[in-house]
Amino acid sequence: MATLASSSSIVFTANPSSSTSTSSSAARSLALPPRLTLSSLSSSTTLSSLFSNSPTSVAYSTSSRRVLTCIPAFSVVKASAAEKKKVLIVNTDSGGHAVIGFYFAKQLLGSGHEVTVLTVGEESSDKMKKPPFNRFSEIVSANGRTVWGDPADIGKVLEGATFDAVLDNNGKDLDAVRPVADWAKSSGVKQFLFISSAGIYKPTDEPPHVEGDVVKADAGHVGVEKYISEIFESWAVFRPQYMIGSGNNKDCEEWFFDRIVRGRPVPIPGSGMQLTNIAHVRDLSSMLTLAVENAAAANGNIFNCVSDRAVTLDGMARLCAQAAGLPVEIVHYDPKAVGIDAKKAFPFRNMHFYAEPRAAKEILGWKGTTNLPEDLKERCNEYVQIGRDKKEMKFEIDDKILASLKVPVAV
Repeated sequence: MATLASSSSIVFTANPSSSTSTSSSAARSLALPPRLTLSSLSSSTTLSSLFSNSPTSVAYSTSSRRVLTCIPAFSVVKASAAEKKKVLIVNTDSGGHAVIGFYFAKQLLGSGHEVTVLTVGEESSDKMKKPPFNRFSEIVSANGRTVWGDPADIGKVLEGATFDAVLDNNGKDLDAVRPVADWAKSSGVKQFLFISSAGIYKPTDEPPHVEGDVVKADAGHVGVEKYISEIFESWAVFRPQYMIGSGNNKDCEEWFFDRIVRGRPVPIPGSGMQLTNIAHVRDLSSMLTLAVENAAAANGNIFNCVSDRAVTLDGMARLCAQAAGLPVEIVHYDPKAVGIDAKKAFPFRNMHFYAEPRAAKEILGWKGTTNLPEDLKERCNEYVQIGRDKKEMKFEIDDKILASLKVPVAV
């Protein structure tokens, strides 16, 4: 696990005296013009003014996107790790994000906080037999509490319970998050955190994405971000991308291993030089933990919850092969020419898609620990341990791609 903030840790915030509250008439802005959200924003800068810039996107000034000299002088704030908090994690029951709640719970418990994990659905469902849910005993053994239910009925599921902080790691739109947010507000929850997505950024000619970049105004996550910023005095948003780590149940690196261990070519759309971002989930959970332990610093900010290094798509294939100790043959193709949907044929976006965790470094003093070569070895070992390398598989889309390119496949 990443090292957590201690009583001697420091974080940086601008004008901390203004970061503890937000008036209902002038909610804190979701982004600072130089692509970094800080609590030094003028109280006259409202969310409505930012969200009304365009009917199709949320525009932010990017005139100073790479120069931080315009940011006010930072003051040093000691992180208070002595205050133990009661934290509720509302966790999704599917997809790659479920592992975030699992790691976050374990890290909080390791720091002495009280944790309850509310997972969508029923404990007896087949989904709960898969990672990370089949490892929830690790949360219970660390004195955490695990419950299941419908977030829309959160008041009944958690009747009588009180919390200092709530993380919604489930909802992708306001309909899903509103019941949780409204309940938290009415229950006196002091801090509300939301797992959004870096996928809401609009494509840019100037990658990587940093906090304050233009986002798609019609994206469901954007509506949630706006809503929680309006009703909570203390809030923060986290935008993850692809993640890696033990307990993850979404195929990304496994997609590469499936082909590499069977001696098959790895078909990658485009040039293979597209950049993306893969972070170990321990880094995501350490960022969230810092936000809980330094609520005043985190308040009102958006954080790209990502690694601080990018990787090319070809590089991902080569690193997976390195982790498996096997050679790899990479084949590039044009999805349109082949007549296939790249979204169905490949686990990553066929474009540059990566972000920087600039705000977390500047505001929370966060440091990443992701080391893809080593982290992929961990995943490859698990891949073999569960016997997936021996599992019979069909590669129908691959075969269509390879046939069109006249690339032979060993039987």
